[in-house]
Amino acid sequence: MTNAHKDALFILVKALSKSEKRQFKLYVGRLGVNTDAKFLALFNLLDKIKKYDEKVILSSVSVKKAQLSNLKAHLYRQILVSLRLNPVNQNIRVQIREQLDFATILYQKGLYKQSLKILDKAKSVAIDNEEKNIAYEIVELEKIIETQYITRSIPDRADELAVQAKELSGQNVMTSKLSNLSLQLYGMMLKVGYVRSDDDLKRVKDYFTKHLPKYNLEKLGFREKLWLYKAHLWYSFLIQDFLSCYKYSSKWVDLFNENKEMIYLNPVFYLKGNHYLLESLFYVKYSSLFKETLQQLEIVLKDKNFPKNDNIASLAFLYLNANKLNLHFLEGTFDKGLYLVKIIEYGINKHKDRIDAHHVMVLYYKIASLYFGIGDNKTCIVYLKKIIDNKNLKMREDLMCFARVLSLVAHYEAGMDYHLEVQLKSTYKFLLKMNDMHAVQKEMIKFLRNLGGIYPNELKAEFQKLHTEFKKYEDHPYEKRAFLYLDIISWLESHLENKPVSQIIREKALLQTR
Repeated sequence: MTNAHKDALFILVKALSKSEKRQFKLYVGRLGVNTDAKFLALFNLLDKIKKYDEKVILSSVSVKKAQLSNLKAHLYRQILVSLRLNPVNQNIRVQIREQLDFATILYQKGLYKQSLKILDKAKSVAIDNEEKNIAYEIVELEKIIETQYITRSIPDRADELAVQAKELSGQNVMTSKLSNLSLQLYGMMLKVGYVRSDDDLKRVKDYFTKHLPKYNLEKLGFREKLWLYKAHLWYSFLIQDFLSCYKYSSKWVDLFNENKEMIYLNPVFYLKGNHYLLESLFYVKYSSLFKETLQQLEIVLKDKNFPKNDNIASLAFLYLNANKLNLHFLEGTFDKGLYLVKIIEYGINKHKDRIDAHHVMVLYYKIASLYFGIGDNKTCIVYLKKIIDNKNLKMREDLMCFARVLSLVAHYEAGMDYHLEVQLKSTYKFLLKMNDMHAVQKEMIKFLRNLGGIYPNELKAEFQKLHTEFKKYEDHPYEKRAFLYLDIISWLESHLENKPVSQIIREKALLQTR
């Protein structure tokens, strides 16, 4: 992903579809005075140029440099207003918010009865669709209006609104606590990855226990349950309890399947739930259910009734292709997954303004692993270099560490001895700096460093010795994470049995099939 300066307005214009651009021009052209407006000239110019260039803009649009900032801000707002009016963007949340705006305007004009009528309908829709934050706002406005307009039809109106406000407030507080916990755990996962020691485990457990609010599951609504399952999921990922990851991601997806209407109201959460379910199934190596879940997700995404927008398109690209790669890793069919590389490269370029650098780097690591699996180590190194050379990657320290370890192995396999020595020093320094030097990594670096002094007839014995050492760590609570990123044990077995690593993994997959 490029690090070059990106202008927000330019990105927004380029993100518009043909129909959205046409609608914008119709929207601004509804008044004849707008046809020659400077902001429309700026829009047409930004639509044409391939790269944002302020000099070109100043010379093409009759505007002074001091005025450009205001002109851009005005155009940005006009585009957003136009998009808001587009039927494609008229989801329930926008519609409720619009009704609240209308009611506010009527209230300000002193038309209390009309305002209350709109608010009552909007509130019912908000509660039915689990939009409880907006519902609470509506109740608060109703309370304000009721103090100025006395309704005789409902004598106990004040009590009714007070009870409703209290219930909605309590539900919103619960959601806020659970969403805060989920977000903090997700942040820990992004920053350092899985727990690495007993101290890490205690810290995460203490944090989770302290911040998990008391709740009665039967009294929780859809939204509260969703955040509860998210919090448990991230906690399970952090402590590497992948069976619990499967349990809570399944609950997440089942929650949507039991409330079908919520799939279409919250498509992003539905996609994410399926992605984490697939990730959990990948870690527990449940290939048959993994395949079934992936196929089901593809069917839902192709459904003409499933919401379509740019954000969903980007997430669908990311999750489908990452998990298609994972399926080939599960089954050891690396060669059959090569067709995905071009699709992913094209998709990264197409969705570059909507996918963050960390997710792009995860895709590059998976592609590198794919090439490593078929024995194309030089191409593997090319993709790992994209991660290693990315100086702006502030998260996923675990990914950066294992990219370097895999690069060491690939350099050895490619026979790049000079580069291997440089890589060894660089990787060793990096791991020490990141405080991520664990037993598996230490043994790997030690093995590769000593290769130069090992005679060819001793090589197999050294591979066997390392294999025996690594088998001890395969189920170790903190060391096993190394094998999630790189199947070093299968790589060693490929050398011991003189078979391609893909064949070793394929044979294991057949034994583990369920």
